[in-house]
Amino acid sequence: MKKNQYLVIVFIITIVLVSCENYSDKSPKIKIGFSQSIDNDIWRKSMDHAMEVEASLHPGVSLTIYNANRKAKNQIRDIENMIKQNVDVIIVAPYESDSIVPVLEKANTLGVPVIIVDRKVKTSNYTAFIGADNVEVGKIAGKQIVSLSKGKANIIEIRGESVTSPGIERSLGFKKIIDQYPNIKTSSVDYDDFNSPNSKYLKLLTSNPNIDYVFSFNDIIAYKAWEITKKRFPNNRIKFIGVDGLNGPNGGLQLVKDGVLAGTVLYPTGGSEAIKLALKITNKEIVPKNNKLNTTMIDSLNADMMSSQFDKITIQQSNIEQQQNIIKNQEINYSTQNNLLKLLFFLFLIVLGLALYSVYSRIIISRKKQELEAKNLKIKNQRNQIKSYSEELKLSNEARLNFFTGLSHEFKTPLTLILSSVESLETEFKNKGISVTKEINLMYNNSRRLLRLINQLLDYRKMEDQKFTLRASKTNILDFSKSIISDFDREAKKKNIDFSLTTTNPDLEAYLDRNLMDKVYFNLLSNAFKFTPEKGKISITIKEDKNNNTVKIYFKDSGIGIPDHELGEVFNAFYQGSNSNRNGSGIGLHLSKSFVELHKGNIEIHSKNGAEFIITLPLGSTHLNEKEIIKDPVLDYVHHSDYLDLEVIQKSEFKNVEDKYSILYIEDNKDLLDFVSDKFSTDYTFFLSDGTDAVDRALELIPDIIICDLNLPEISGLQICEILKKDLRTSHIPIIILTASDDQNSYLKALESGADIFLTKPFNLKVLAQSIKGLLFNREKLRYYYSNNIVNIEEGSFGISEQDFLKKLNDLIGKNIENSSYTVEELASDLAISRVQLYRKVKAIMGISISDHINNLRLHESKKLLKKSNFSISEIAYAVGFTTPNYFSSSFKNKFGMSPKEFKTLYHDPTL
Repeated sequence: MKKNQYLVIVFIITIVLVSCENYSDKSPKIKIGFSQSIDNDIWRKSMDHAMEVEASLHPGVSLTIYNANRKAKNQIRDIENMIKQNVDVIIVAPYESDSIVPVLEKANTLGVPVIIVDRKVKTSNYTAFIGADNVEVGKIAGKQIVSLSKGKANIIEIRGESVTSPGIERSLGFKKIIDQYPNIKTSSVDYDDFNSPNSKYLKLLTSNPNIDYVFSFNDIIAYKAWEITKKRFPNNRIKFIGVDGLNGPNGGLQLVKDGVLAGTVLYPTGGSEAIKLALKITNKEIVPKNNKLNTTMIDSLNADMMSSQFDKITIQQSNIEQQQNIIKNQEINYSTQNNLLKLLFFLFLIVLGLALYSVYSRIIISRKKQELEAKNLKIKNQRNQIKSYSEELKLSNEARLNFFTGLSHEFKTPLTLILSSVESLETEFKNKGISVTKEINLMYNNSRRLLRLINQLLDYRKMEDQKFTLRASKTNILDFSKSIISDFDREAKKKNIDFSLTTTNPDLEAYLDRNLMDKVYFNLLSNAFKFTPEKGKISITIKEDKNNNTVKIYFKDSGIGIPDHELGEVFNAFYQGSNSNRNGSGIGLHLSKSFVELHKGNIEIHSKNGAEFIITLPLGSTHLNEKEIIKDPVLDYVHHSDYLDLEVIQKSEFKNVEDKYSILYIEDNKDLLDFVSDKFSTDYTFFLSDGTDAVDRALELIPDIIICDLNLPEISGLQICEILKKDLRTSHIPIIILTASDDQNSYLKALESGADIFLTKPFNLKVLAQSIKGLLFNREKLRYYYSNNIVNIEEGSFGISEQDFLKKLNDLIGKNIENSSYTVEELASDLAISRVQLYRKVKAIMGISISDHINNLRLHESKKLLKKSNFSISEIAYAVGFTTPNYFSSSFKNKFGMSPKEFKTLYHDPTL
């Protein structure tokens, strides 16, 4: 079916394209725009009509006429539109000669040909001008009056608009002729000042009854002047002469024939000629800049002949227009018939194609049916094989799960033995009055944690197999909560966390499976304490909702919270938060949700300024069936503490001792932090950091060794290592990376970050101790090398940053060696580090103080001067920056075992 649809669509598109072919071939190819200045003028309308007739004779021409209605701003707007529409030629009949100049020049700059018609403009930036010579028009009118009056007459001249070229030029031409005859007297009035009762024209007629002629700017004005004169002075003999000579009613030619005008100067519109000129320009023909239209005087002698000729032209134009309309109609009929024929032909092809396709489809469908039956049989066989494989895989997976479940159960036996042994040792020690050591406490605590993880795995397996049976009994929620949170009091005190439990109803009871709800509490509180920083806040709030007969238990902490986009994944199995580097099993919250739902309740989470878990449990027992309720639990709730001792052990930081090497240990596991520091505190000065302030502590202490865990809560060990190795103040410190990851990629990343040693957990304390000793031994060898080659240190000679630092240090001291007032503070400032950091870095690299190093450089420089210069002992002392010669001599003798004088006597050689 789809192929049929596509075939039909292709045919339809083809038909549409073919049907549009005739019209697209005849679409206008030449666009001409014409801006007319006046719309209510007979002469202007005649110009428009002439253009339209001429354009209709050329099928490839599209003519658009705009009318400015005597407003220059409208004409500017129309020309701008024609430029935007990309017309091929712009024809303009200007209303004013100067205001449209900028837009005409713009069109000329853009390469659009511009033809000016009738009136002139004050620029030469146009393509061509076409129109009659208005100066010549004025001269013809003047010659006619001179001829009629034989050089003696009184004349009134009614002038046109002074802002247009015809108004100025016609008056100028007329004046040139009349001024040649002194017996001809002329008075002038403006065209807009002759039609009112107090006009200058009426005043001239009244004051001078001997007016012989009136020359008007155009025939319309001449006719209005004749009417005014006839009305005031019916018996006057004034002769009126106008300009335009249009044929037709109220035209100048008809007025001459009627005897209203004594004559009119023919002023052709130039509409037809303008279109012809535009076509020449579009055909790339060369046209003259100025195109003058011929004019002549029409009077009673030639008026009939001119009228006859104009009538014939008008009839011919009318016939041409009729013929064109007939041709257009015939073209439309032909196009319609042609398209219909094509449509029928293509419909025939479609029917034929569909018939052929129908036959072809039956053959294809028959073949496809056979293929589908074969495929169906093959799929059935494959499905049976997959089903068989699935059963085998299910059995195999079940065997694996049973294996791991059994293995987890087997773990519990040795753990039980370990825990029992530790508890027995603890009891025995207490009975003998011996305090429980930290090693035993650590053994017990971590064994309990391992047991809890194994229990979680077993619970997850039971939940997946749906083998959990709810055994709920009536329980006081406050008492139950108190019995659990007491185990976390020690952790709250240790981290200085504000840990609280509140309730709105101390006597509130609900049906709980105490064993399962204990695990829910423990998981939620473990997470809260894990992600809440020191001096944070954790609260449990129990609220009764009497309207819904439920209880809500809120677990709120001020920890790092959970990203908004991960809130929906929190309760999924094996979920790990992206904003934390702390490892976990990822099944605790999943189990908690499952256990709450077994109670017909629900658990939800919000994360704003920390995380908040809300458990909602129904009150009463109507939501439970009889098998899920036990009146008296077989075993009452028994909670096992994760800690042997109940006293909080506050870790005090050892003070630095000068004869001990210092070590900064960065680890977020406080038990491991305390354990390692206790083991090494007798041999080293230990400083501790949980990772949150690792870089600041390293910059503050400048230790001899840094031991850093890879996975830290806020910043990884690799990032800390990279920062410290790039910092001039700490680049010399050896760094040991500890991690539970033993893959090669982690090892390579540690080396790239600048780590000196990479140890995997669980690590052997002896290996760690030997690693520390090895690094310190290597530092001592470097110190020996640097202290014995203080003036021969090459920059980057061993590819490490210490040489670069010492080279820069020696260069700064060398530049200021004569300056006895050059202090350690100034040197540290030049190196962009603090005085304490400079002291510790030099001490770590060379084993001496910065002051001793400066003195050594001064003394080595003095040896050179004693050998080869002729300076006195005092001059050399001052030259190398000693304040007094005596201090120099004593320092020299202490360093080299002889006085400067004795050294100079033995080794002085000026030729060196």
